[in-house]
Amino acid sequence: MTIIYNIFYNLAKLLARIFFGLRIVHPERMLEHGPLILAVNHSSFFDPPLAGICSRRGVYYLARKTLLKWPFFGPLFPAMNVIPVERDGNDMSALREVIKKIKEGNGVVLFPEGTRSKDGNIQPARAGIGLVIAKTGAPVLPMRIFGAYDAFPKNAKTLHFPQITVVIGEPLHFAPEEIASATRETYQALSDRVMAAIADLRIA
Repeated sequence: MTIIYNIFYNLAKLLARIFFGLRIVHPERMLEHGPLILAVNHSSFFDPPLAGICSRRGVYYLARKTLLKWPFFGPLFPAMNVIPVERDGNDMSALREVIKKIKEGNGVVLFPEGTRSKDGNIQPARAGIGLVIAKTGAPVLPMRIFGAYDAFPKNAKTLHFPQITVVIGEPLHFAPEEIASATRETYQALSDRVMAAIADLRIA
């Protein structure tokens, strides 16, 4: 972790515990070494840091390039392991950087749904995460966040303080034959498998 990442990592963890009573279910399932895709449901701006603080190592995130123009925080994002991506999501340079980071042995947070849910419910997966799985062969750690939508949903004007729980699933591993076919159908099938694993997670 960089110094800046470490500062915001510990600050985010502290605030999550104080204001949202953060609970992490099955933290022992987190893979702290080697290439990893952290696959998480997405319903709130809070999801990236909530996923990141579940890992003891620094992980990488995708974020819109426009966020780098924010005053104060914008210039800090690169030191916080942010990989900038174009707003429409069709940014091949960002995708290549994600694949590169994973192949180098890092963890990267990805949201199979692609964008935040409007109602807090699980949405269908897009093919993008399947492509990353096929290109890297990395294990996938399904994670599900409960309570973040109630705290700060899309287009919210006010902040609420429910308990937030993150449930970590068993890692998914993919055999070479599962990822050999470079087709959109293969990528979608891989994405669907990951999304199903996320949807199956429950608060114990």
